[in-house]
Amino acid sequence: MTVLNIAADARRTMDTLQAGEIAIFPVDVGYTVAGGSQAALQKIFDTKGRAATKLNAMVGDMAIHRSLHVLDGRAREMVAAITEDYDLPLGVIAPFVQDHPLVQRLDPASLVGSSRDGTIAMLVNAGPFHAALCRLSLAESFPVFGSSANLTNTGTKFRVEDIPVEIKSIAGSIVDYGLRKYHRYQRSATLINFQTLQVVRVGSCYELIADVLRRHFQVELPPAD
Repeated sequence: MTVLNIAADARRTMDTLQAGEIAIFPVDVGYTVAGGSQAALQKIFDTKGRAATKLNAMVGDMAIHRSLHVLDGRAREMVAAITEDYDLPLGVIAPFVQDHPLVQRLDPASLVGSSRDGTIAMLVNAGPFHAALCRLSLAESFPVFGSSANLTNTGTKFRVEDIPVEIKSIAGSIVDYGLRKYHRYQRSATLINFQTLQVVRVGSCYELIADVLRRHFQVELPPAD
């Protein structure tokens, strides 16, 4: 017997997002607050007190990454090694295919708020719920973008009960899977621009990701801060 019904919870979350509402759901690196429309994303920004310069990240799996991101073969091997061979969560920043079906579903304002200099950030390999939601996103050509379920500069939340009431109050659905896997880091996902190999954010599993890149690709990431 299982205690989680991931397929049903992912379906409920997608239905919420497709209805233009906001959803809170678990990923391995914390809880995410997400939307699938400009109105929902703007409401998230306003409620969080988030600066306009900060971007949303796309909820994506390796299938979405491979079809949407534009990278050379070596960079693709790096992403695959980290997320598939070593099963680590990763925020991938890379140029994107402008006419990809998921991009085409975005209105211009959502695209502006979710991309920078022709790149999109995507959280990849962030747990079973995340994977189930990604499959629905791709199958139904419905893009999902989000950020940590917190108020700006207050830290990632790893339990639903720690999410500020202001954030929970705007959500049409909340999926509570308890304490998240990488809570000991107290950080969201590590973000790397794989076109330039710039570390945009040191996050969960950074030392493990750095080790993979050092040993297999002779890439030296900067020390963690």
